[in-house]
Amino acid sequence: MEFLTDILRFMKQRKKWWLAPVIVILLLLGILIVLGGGSALAPFIYTLF
Repeated sequence: MEFLTDILRFMKQRKKWWLAPVIVILLLLGILIVLGGGSALAPFIYTLF
């Protein structure tokens, strides 16, 4: 949890708010790969990349 607060503090201090959508998209893609890796949908998810 400390890592997330450090990232938010960095974005606030340095005015790097454009990083927020990039971080959110990377987190969503990571969750999709982790959850889809063990299911029957895995071959279809991996064809997206």
